[in-house]
Amino acid sequence: MVIYRDEKQQELLWELGKIDIGVGTLVTTNQRVNTAIEPSILELLEWIKIEQPNIHIDETPWPIKGIKEWLWVFATKDFCLFHAGDTSSRAELIAVLGTEYSGTISSDDLSVYNGYSVVSQQKCLAHLRRHFKRLLKTPGQHNKIIAETFLDLIDEAFKYYQQWQLTTNELDYFLWAEKFKDRIRDQLAKNWDRAGYEAGKLLRSLKEKAAQWWHFLDHPEVPPDNNLAERSLRLAVTKRKIR
Repeated sequence: MVIYRDEKQQELLWELGKIDIGVGTLVTTNQRVNTAIEPSILELLEWIKIEQPNIHIDETPWPIKGIKEWLWVFATKDFCLFHAGDTSSRAELIAVLGTEYSGTISSDDLSVYNGYSVVSQQKCLAHLRRHFKRLLKTPGQHNKIIAETFLDLIDEAFKYYQQWQLTTNELDYFLWAEKFKDRIRDQLAKNWDRAGYEAGKLLRSLKEKAAQWWHFLDHPEVPPDNNLAERSLRLAVTKRKIR
């Protein structure tokens, strides 16, 4: 459940439905709603942990009365569960999913997801693309060449994944994916020794966490990005920024 300050709840209700309601009524209503939905939330939590093969997760800072807390979202196309956490640490993952999760987590590349006990992970390729876009503008002898090379590869990956979504032709997709993985390895080897500090961090991540960046190549049922979770947080982030 998304938690707004009372004044922001008033503003949101007015924007959504021209509903004029007092703060006292809001407080009482929130307490009643919390009591009413708690059993359903607990049931959803158990269902997520047991039944869902792939969950998209994201988090964003969420100030409450001047105190920095965090709003987490756990989502698929069928549901969206918000979790208000004190931190952006792995403790919040454990609070929702338990000490391990028997499916695939889709997320950004925040370090909190590294080391969590999970069957597999898909890091957001759109985030990786942003990292290489920044590398384009970073001073360094080979940064531009390395950035352009991997931007082209990432764009190709998105292109072929979108084609698979339209055609669902697995044979063509997997034939391309195997050749694509070879090209990634070739470019890592070619650029490894000449990469500076910033480029080197990206290349090390691609090498050491290859199974997380390229999981979708072998499992196209898992998308290569985390847009689903990001879209789920977008309204909350917008409201936070205009406070």
